Amino acid sequence: MKLVVIIPALNEEATVADVITGIPRDVCGVGEVQVIVVDDGSTDGTARVAAEAGATVISHRHNRGLGAAFRTGITTALNAGAQVIVNVDADGQFNPADIPALIEPILASQADMATCSRFARQEFVPEMPVMKKWGNKMMCRLVNWICWGSHFTDVSCGFRAYSRETAMRLTLFGNFDYCQETFIDLVAKGVHIVEVPLRVRGQREFGKSRVANNLWSYTWSSGAIILRAARDIRPLAFFGSIGVVLFILGVLCGGTVFGWWLATGHTSPIRSLLIGSAAFLILGFLLIVLALISDMLGRHQQLQQEILLRMKTEQIERLSRERR
Repeated sequence: MKLVVIIPALNEEATVADVITGIPRDVCGVGEVQVIVVDDGSTDGTARVAAEAGATVISHRHNRGLGAAFRTGITTALNAGAQVIVNVDADGQFNPADIPALIEPILASQADMATCSRFARQEFVPEMPVMKKWGNKMMCRLVNWICWGSHFTDVSCGFRAYSRETAMRLTLFGNFDYCQETFIDLVAKGVHIVEVPLRVRGQREFGKSRVANNLWSYTWSSGAIILRAARDIRPLAFFGSIGVVLFILGVLCGGTVFGWWLATGHTSPIRSLLIGSAAFLILGFLLIVLALISDMLGRHQQLQQEILLRMKTEQIERLSRERR
């Protein structure tokens, strides 16, 4: 069993070495541990310090975003023969010594993905700004709503573990971030996700977060990624719900005019509502049709993803044979 720990990093010279050296190399059920640092265009000595600490370093020529760095790390880990992949941030907020506890559900075949939760247990809730805590809560509610029936307590934490098959099934597009998109993508594919309550540091010791430094910017950028993910993964619900709302508005506008006509014998002064009613009815009907077509295309997309999974599996098996 090979465990690969990937660490996306941008200008984390002050902390990345401590994270790397803190990763346990002797883990029960794991025969080999490899650390891969994805240097996302750092302008300081992050890559050099990471290499000196014993990590394999993959560098982007320029800053491409946390989501892009995560995808690079996943691809590199799979090509390296990883059977379990752990992602941990380079800022030192997470304790690498908790990796055995994080991967335990995967090693025990109780989950396909395990994610650290900072809010599942009251005694583990870290000290952090009120607005940041509120933002995490709102993101949780949004993702749980999109994922229908999910009850996750933390969808923005970067300390996670994936089985090899789960990592191969990931289909992510956002460059800014990957956290919420991962949940939406994997839940839609039926992947079993568990939360592991762990104690983490609420604020960085050095530097500023490149993702959550500005709450409104983070909300806007992450919200756009979530919106696209919901559109692509649940097109029937996404377009259909909008279409139904517009259709109902059209019926209400038309019904109001009809009721006024029955009461007064004429449609003035609300006759203009007829135009609105017609527009809402037409748009609603078209969006409902679009929802049905999108759902059909979504089924074809699922088939394409299965084909892609098989191609990834064959490629990784070929690379494994070549290494042997």
